[in-house]
Amino acid sequence: MSSLSPQEIVQKMMDHDAFSQWLGVRVLSVSAGECSIEMTVREEMVNGFRVAHGGITYSLADSALAFASNSRGQHALSIETAVSHTSPVSPGDHLVATARELQCGQRLARYEVTVQRNQKTVALFKGTVFKNDTPWT
Repeated sequence: MSSLSPQEIVQKMMDHDAFSQWLGVRVLSVSAGECSIEMTVREEMVNGFRVAHGGITYSLADSALAFASNSRGQHALSIETAVSHTSPVSPGDHLVATARELQCGQRLARYEVTVQRNQKTVALFKGTVFKNDTPWT
C-alpha cells in the first residue's frame, strides 16, 4: 500500500489533472474514502439555454470520485458512473461536491457524490471504480 497520505495523493493527482484545473477545482477536505471539492461556474461553461452544461456538474462529481477512490493509496479508475441533474446551475454558482464511499472491496468500490449549491442538491452521482495493484508513490 502507499506511504502517502490521502492529502498527498490528491495533491499529486491535481498537479497532473489539467481538466480539474480548468474547472477551477479546489480541494476542501480529503480522508480515506472521502473527498469534498468546490468550484465556481464560469460563463464559458454554459449551454445555449444559459445554464451550466450537464458535463460541468458531472465532471466536478467525477473528480470528487477520483480523489476519494484513490485516497486509500491504490490506483483506482472508474468503470461505471451515472448522474441525475436535479436543479439547473448558472454562471457564478458556487458548487461543492462531496464523495462518500459506500462499499470498498479488494478490487471494486462504490461511491455516492452529492453536488450542492448553497447546501441544496443540484446533482446526484454514483460511481464504481476498479482498483489495480499499483500503489501511489
